[in-house]
Amino acid sequence: MKSNLTIIILAMASVFQFSCVSANELPDLGDVSATVMSPLQEDAIAEQILREVAMSDDVLRDVEVTDYLKTLGTRLVANGPEKQQKFHFFVVQDRSINAFAMPGGVIGVHTGLMLGANSESELASVLGHEIGHVTQRHLARMLAAQKTDTLKNIAGLALALLMSRSNPQLASGAFTTVSAIGVQNKLDYTREHEREADRIGLQILDSGGFDVRAMPNFFGTLQRGSRFSEGSAPSFLRTHPLTSERIADVANRVEQMPYRQVTDSVEFHYVRAKLRATSSSSDAAISLFEQNIREQRYSNEAAEHYGLAVALLRKNAFTQLEKELAWLKKNAPPHAMFENLSARLEVARNSPQNAAKKYATALERYPDNRALIYGYAEHFLAIKQPADAVRLILAKQNLYVDDPYFYDLLAKAYTMQNKVLLSHQAQSEAYYRKYDLARAIEQMDLAAKANDGDFYQQSIVEARLKQLRQMLGDDKKPKY
Repeated sequence: MKSNLTIIILAMASVFQFSCVSANELPDLGDVSATVMSPLQEDAIAEQILREVAMSDDVLRDVEVTDYLKTLGTRLVANGPEKQQKFHFFVVQDRSINAFAMPGGVIGVHTGLMLGANSESELASVLGHEIGHVTQRHLARMLAAQKTDTLKNIAGLALALLMSRSNPQLASGAFTTVSAIGVQNKLDYTREHEREADRIGLQILDSGGFDVRAMPNFFGTLQRGSRFSEGSAPSFLRTHPLTSERIADVANRVEQMPYRQVTDSVEFHYVRAKLRATSSSSDAAISLFEQNIREQRYSNEAAEHYGLAVALLRKNAFTQLEKELAWLKKNAPPHAMFENLSARLEVARNSPQNAAKKYATALERYPDNRALIYGYAEHFLAIKQPADAVRLILAKQNLYVDDPYFYDLLAKAYTMQNKVLLSHQAQSEAYYRKYDLARAIEQMDLAAKANDGDFYQQSIVEARLKQLRQMLGDDKKPKY
């Protein structure tokens, strides 16, 4: 059974669809007091959606892919008009070409978009467009203009609105307290919003060092959408409609900007190769990569060999995989993704000593690589060495203080050591970073009731429990 996020994401594809309404039917964007949510209200909506993201099976958990997207997104945000805005990027496992944004800087990108983009600048152009919608607070303004009375209702309105655009009957059943269907047409994005997001996106691309011509090029890719989506245009084309005026506006702006030749990062190629290697059966992926290599049909040869290696690991074809890793070592610059794959090979072979050696050596070269840290910690847990897992995680945790998976790993390690207080404490912190305050309090309460902690540990747990309960109390209070 799919999670609520499945429904939400399907509807999010329609978030930016505009309707042909006249100017006097639109919210007055100049009246800031009437049309803008407070940052606190936007954050609350973002947290509600991120809670669904943390629980959803539709969200890709591959840290190498998600870290690439976050790095790209962070680079673009740093070159945008609003550098103080928090953004949250995640990858949706969906073959359609699509991306979406919500108040509070929540941006999701479908794997289909990452595969459908012909260059890194094209992918960046879509992210820049979505960042533009967020920084200009388009949806936030329109939601706030509905004069919703409470933060709880406005967050519910945002989610119900998204549902209603995909399945109105389901939305009315899931959110009976919110009449999203009735306000749907009034909240549709306008042509002007789309043009403004294009304009901001172009500025971000230019400032970030990307090729601004990627945006009109991507428009062309979308219009040829049958290449990627059988029987219909890509989702992004349907939800971000292209008018002739919009295309002409972008083309005219680009003509006034200097030409810049930009080389795609190797991470762009490797991530796409990994997605291709895991998006079909291992046999089909192996056959495709082998054919591409044989016919020299690729934009990056190393990426084809890496993708083939990933597919071979899926099939447990270890001897062939060794040959591909040897090719990469000889013909491509060193990379953390190669090292991770090499260590995973030893894990799959059930060779713990070699796996540990591979992870340790790789982390000396790439000490902050999350995939390697995750893999090494998981390896220690798999071979029943929880103390080593704890030491590793505590040594690296300061690099990613908001990463819930570090706490999930800690909780597992402490459970293996029969350390009840520390296990519940770590699990509580994991839930807190998944925006699930109720479960965080439940776990911290269990930690406080455990009788195996010393005075110092007990004091920390009790203080944190009090803090979490205060947060929950604050959440229950009206914000306006």
